[in-house]
Amino acid sequence: MVKLPVSIYFHIPFCTRKCHYCHFYVLIDNENGKEKLAEGFKLEWALIEPILFGKKISSIYFGGGTPALFKPHRIASLLKMIQGSCELSSDVEITLEANPENIDLQSMKEYAAAGINRASIGIQTLDPALLQLLGRLHHSNTALKAVETTFQAGIENISIDLMYDLPHQTLKQWTNTLHLIKQLPISHLSLYNLTIEPHTLFFKNEKALQPHLPSQEMSLAMIENAREELENMGLKRYEISAFSKPGKESRHNSGYWTGRQFLGFGPSAFSYWENKRFRNIAHLGKYCESLKLGQLPRDFEEELDPEAHRRELLVIRLRLMEGVDIDHFTKEYGELDPQTKDSIKRLIHDGFLTKNNHRLQLSEKGILFYDTIAVELI
Repeated sequence: MVKLPVSIYFHIPFCTRKCHYCHFYVLIDNENGKEKLAEGFKLEWALIEPILFGKKISSIYFGGGTPALFKPHRIASLLKMIQGSCELSSDVEITLEANPENIDLQSMKEYAAAGINRASIGIQTLDPALLQLLGRLHHSNTALKAVETTFQAGIENISIDLMYDLPHQTLKQWTNTLHLIKQLPISHLSLYNLTIEPHTLFFKNEKALQPHLPSQEMSLAMIENAREELENMGLKRYEISAFSKPGKESRHNSGYWTGRQFLGFGPSAFSYWENKRFRNIAHLGKYCESLKLGQLPRDFEEELDPEAHRRELLVIRLRLMEGVDIDHFTKEYGELDPQTKDSIKRLIHDGFLTKNNHRLQLSEKGILFYDTIAVELI
């Protein structure tokens, strides 16, 4: 039997404080809640485990929230649970998200001993004023030390997050952050531009913040500056928002971009499985109550229309710099509909896409206007 690779995601929603731009489901850190969640994970795993038969786990991702608040012994327990019933690939990627202020040498050594072999650290910026604006709890020096500490603990595959398009952010501040990270032992970097989402403090204050957002010209300068600096560090852009050293591309995120099946555990977690998309309820209490009744805690489920699904997969794969081999894609998912083919021709004519030897890719212009392409194709 061929064991198809799949990914697993655990949503751990606890945070010391919710950041001003964050729209994810998070809760204030508390031990009682973490005990409930740990029990919920085990109950949910018991219900889901049968459908994992014959699958091989390619990546496991602990996201949040701040999973580093969940303590090493709880992470170790979850990984033992998975290993007790599933086969892990020999080079399985197991990632823990962490914030700089929660990182110390002893705990990171314990996470490494538990099986964590990759860390994703939310730095966002190294400018003190912008850290305060975002509602972050760490200082720039704390962030720099956290990366070094994680590396010393034996977790050598380290990714960091940076944000641009922030209110009041200048090109000088951005350049300074990029210069400071040059000293860090990182193998991956995720680059995010600020989007102001509902149910955030930034959304409530959007009118006041809007005049202070960088101009489009400034935003483009920041992106170009980042690309040059990161490539000089040996970090190659392999996806619109991701840069890595060779062989250190995020396997978990690459699964999202290439249509790999994944299962999400915990409140608010999404899953994509057998052409269905579903989500768990974003409420810890209701999540646990449902599981205690032997019911999966889902509040949303949809079966994907084949044509719409095909278009969506195409658009997501185009995020990768390597693009899409159209011949291979159609063999795997079927022929594209005439309307989509016409849209592709138009986007090539307008300079957003290029096509060489059946490979469809974003142009330099297309990278900048990916959202426009996505709307056109979907």
